[in-house]
Amino acid sequence: MSSTNRLPDTGSTAHRRWRDIALLAGLFGFVIVGLAGLALATGWEETIAQLSRLSFLQFIVLLGLSLVNYVLRGSRWHVMARKIGLPTTLTQDLRHFIGGFAMSVTPGRVGELIRMRWIRRETGWAVERSAPLVLMDRAGDLAAMAIILALGLSFGAGGIAFGLPVAIAALLVAFVATRPRLLAGAAEFAYRLTGFFPRLMVRVRRAAGSLAAFSDPKTVIITLALGLTGWIAEGYAFHLLLLWMGADIGFWMAATIFTFSTLAGGLTGAPGGVGGAEAAMVALLSMQGVPLETSLPATAIIRVTTLWFAIGLGLLVFPFAERHSLKQAL
Repeated sequence: MSSTNRLPDTGSTAHRRWRDIALLAGLFGFVIVGLAGLALATGWEETIAQLSRLSFLQFIVLLGLSLVNYVLRGSRWHVMARKIGLPTTLTQDLRHFIGGFAMSVTPGRVGELIRMRWIRRETGWAVERSAPLVLMDRAGDLAAMAIILALGLSFGAGGIAFGLPVAIAALLVAFVATRPRLLAGAAEFAYRLTGFFPRLMVRVRRAAGSLAAFSDPKTVIITLALGLTGWIAEGYAFHLLLLWMGADIGFWMAATIFTFSTLAGGLTGAPGGVGGAEAAMVALLSMQGVPLETSLPATAIIRVTTLWFAIGLGLLVFPFAERHSLKQAL
C-alpha cells in the first residue's frame, strides 16, 4: 500500500488525544489553585465591597484602559508573528494572545506557553520556530516597563527604593533576550554551570537564531511603541483611580508605582504575581502619604481591573482558541 493511501495510526491519534487531555487537565488544575490563592489573598468579599464605591462609568473606564493594553500588546504579538513569517491573521494572533491570559495564574506563567501549542496545531510550526515570539513578548514588556520606570524617576517619582536598579536590570534582561549571540551564550553558560534542562537549553539556542528578524529599527520602534503605550494606559488607569479616591499623587508617580509593583510581583514567580505586587503597591502608596483606608481598596480595585480582568477575558477566549486549534489540526 502506498504512503498516500495509508490509514491513519488510530493508536497514535488516541495517544495524542489523551496526552492533550492530560496536559489541559494539569494546566487547569494550576489555574484553579492559582485562582483560589488569588481570592484568598485579596479578600474577595472585601474587594467586592470596595468595588461598589466606584460608579459604573468609572469601572468601565478602568476596564477600557486595561483592554487598550491587551489589544495593543496583542497587536505587537501579530507584528512579531508576521516578522518571522508565521502565516496567521490578526484575529488568530489576538485569539492566541488573549486566550493565553487564562493561564496567567500558573506558576511563573508557564501555562501561557499554550499559545505555541495552538500555533503548532494551526500552522504546523514546531515550538522552536514560534518560541522567539514568547521571548520577544516578555522582552518587550520588560523594556516598556523599564522605560516607564526611568521616565517616572526622571519626572519626579523619586523615593522608590531600588527603582533605578530594577529599571536597569529589566533593560539588561530585555537586551540579552533579544540578542541571538548573547542569549545562546547565556543558555550554554547556564547548562555548563548547572547541567540542568539540556533539551530546553538546546531549544533556547535554536530559537535564538531567529531573533535577528526583530532587530531592524522599524520593528523595534513599532513593537516598543505598542508595548509602551499599552502599559502607560494601565498606569493612567491607576492614576485616575487614585484621583477618584481623593489621593492625587501625580500621573508619573502613580504609573511608576503600578509598573514597579507589577515587576516586583512577577519576580516572585507566584501565580499572577499575587502577594508581591499588592505588598509593594500598598507600601509605596503609604510612602507617598496615602492612608491605608485608601491604598488598600485602590490596590484591590486596580488588581481586579487588570489581573482579574485579563484572566476573565482569557477564560472566555480559551475554549474558542482550543476548539479552533483542534479543528485545524484534524
